[in-house]
Amino acid sequence: MMTLESSFFNQLEAAADTLMKHLDNFSRVRVLVVGDLTLDEFLTGQVERLSREAPVLILRHEVTQQIPGGGANAVYNLAKLGAAVSVAGLVGKDDQGETLKGIFREAGIDTTGILTDPDRPTVTKTRISGHARQSVTQQIVRVDRKSDDLPSLELQLRLAEYIEQHRDNVDGVVCSDYGDGVLTSPVIGAALGHGFSVVDAQVDLQRYQGAMLFTPNVPEAEKAVGYTIANEESLRRAGSDLLNLTKAKRVLITRGEEGMSLFEWGENHTLQVSHVPPFNVLDVFDVTGAGDTVVAALTLALSVGASFWEAAVLGNLAASLVVRQFGTATTSIAEMKEALRSLLEDEVS
Repeated sequence: MMTLESSFFNQLEAAADTLMKHLDNFSRVRVLVVGDLTLDEFLTGQVERLSREAPVLILRHEVTQQIPGGGANAVYNLAKLGAAVSVAGLVGKDDQGETLKGIFREAGIDTTGILTDPDRPTVTKTRISGHARQSVTQQIVRVDRKSDDLPSLELQLRLAEYIEQHRDNVDGVVCSDYGDGVLTSPVIGAALGHGFSVVDAQVDLQRYQGAMLFTPNVPEAEKAVGYTIANEESLRRAGSDLLNLTKAKRVLITRGEEGMSLFEWGENHTLQVSHVPPFNVLDVFDVTGAGDTVVAALTLALSVGASFWEAAVLGNLAASLVVRQFGTATTSIAEMKEALRSLLEDEVS
């Protein structure tokens, strides 16, 4: 953890009981996630020798781990935080797609909205890592399986139809757009038909105009506004430009080791800005999927009545836990409560 500014700590301490109550209510929320579903594979082995066939390492396989990635990680994070989750997306007609659906079912996630695309593979990212005896494990290469083609119009319309039929049964809709082709115009239109829509998109944010909330990181925000965010002035300008570009009620820019910045319009169209500092800058091992964790906790907090600031704090807290783990990770309500208690106790001591 880190030392917080006294003003922020006082605000956090005053809100602690309310934050705990919000966490207790996460299990009451129903969420539909529309996203690019990915299977992350982590294949690990011990280096035995160099091959005589080519100057490459030969690994003796030890373990393969398969976990949800991309938009599927947002789905999994929501489920692990106690929400009732349904998912709309596409997988290929392959073993990876069946594996991903199986992981979801074991977590109690409704997979009836996952359609099979016979023309495109399940997006799969295989990370191959190796280690010598008495050494740390390091990634050697990553192999991606995906298609650059869009799904057929028939599949797009079927997916949009599923969303339209089920969006009124949930408290909110999350769009997790990794640029893999699921979120086409018909699908986006169906998703934004819900009044509580959260968008986590890497590019083309203007396609989601009118969503309730956008959660870009700094590179995504810079790409959207067309300039570098280098200081407080350019950060405020970016927040204002993003609100205008997206027509959103709120924008949250996640800034890594600098925390998060919240933007919304106040009275007389004045820009309201507040910042949430990072809760962990020392024990950061892997930021993979941290944005999905932020979106999950933020969505659930807003769904149970948290203020924008309270929701951002809980999203920040959740992210501070998953970055301590290697690979795509999730956290739990119990871990978040303990982390909040520890944060407050550390500041007092």
